Amino acid sequence: MPEIVITEFMDEGAVARLQDKYDCVYDPKLVDDPEALKALLGDARALVVRNRTQVRGAVLDSAANLECVGRLGVGLDNIDVAACEARGLAVYPATGANDLSVAEYVITCAQSLLRGAYTGTASVIAGEWPRQSMMGRELSGKTLGLIGYGAIAREAATRALAMGMEIVAYDPYLADGDDAWQATAKVSLDELAQRSDVISLHVPLTDSTRHLVNAAFLDAMKSDGIVVNAARGGVVDDQALANALANDTIGGAALDVFEVEPLTAQAGAKFAGLTNLIATPHIAGVTSESNIRVSHLIADKVLEKLGATS
Repeated sequence: MPEIVITEFMDEGAVARLQDKYDCVYDPKLVDDPEALKALLGDARALVVRNRTQVRGAVLDSAANLECVGRLGVGLDNIDVAACEARGLAVYPATGANDLSVAEYVITCAQSLLRGAYTGTASVIAGEWPRQSMMGRELSGKTLGLIGYGAIAREAATRALAMGMEIVAYDPYLADGDDAWQATAKVSLDELAQRSDVISLHVPLTDSTRHLVNAAFLDAMKSDGIVVNAARGGVVDDQALANALANDTIGGAALDVFEVEPLTAQAGAKFAGLTNLIATPHIAGVTSESNIRVSHLIADKVLEKLGATS
């Protein structure tokens, strides 16, 4: 029985470091086979997952010797943190390791949706030459509204400022005297909806943030405003957003996370035919570079917890 079980993709160099010190099973198919996972956890001291493996209930019950859970990412929605704490298990998110990747995703999506010039290849090579319809807008001079103003939001703000954008942010948990506010205007959620040309979400999914962006919020936005959600599915009401996009209530949206993940054909049907939507499969924080950073950070944490040197 392995001492370390890894259920989702991880940088091979980081896996090799773990395998060099411990009996380690690396099988990304385990995320879709909870029975096989439970069967492997009897002697496991460490479990390493991404966002899809559900670390709760029967999975935890099957892991009597578990000492820690490594999360290859930052969100902990799929981990019963309270149950882990009650069992004395350390939970290690890869805090900070994918901040740059998500920030770049936000700015890239904002620019793509505002400019509207990057999906016309087929029309151009077919000889249609649609210059007027692909004219688009600039980032410079626009306002970026950040809901949540933590580390990733600040990285996005740094890039947006360099491109000539104004920044406003809503974060009721960040103290008024925090230095982060020096470069950003602190506003209410209502004011952010009304002032922003681009709105980006940077909050966890909690009871208070579920459907924070709902039909009323979308109605309050500018008619050509953009929403980018690379935070957590459920913070945005997907159906309300689909309706707003279909009715041109807002200008566009980019969704990297959804209320149902993986997104099924049935759940995705509400978005069918929308030309003002960018949809990606929860990869905003996953680049070749960030995967290396995240994987080795978690390998370091696991090796330290289990008593080995890296």
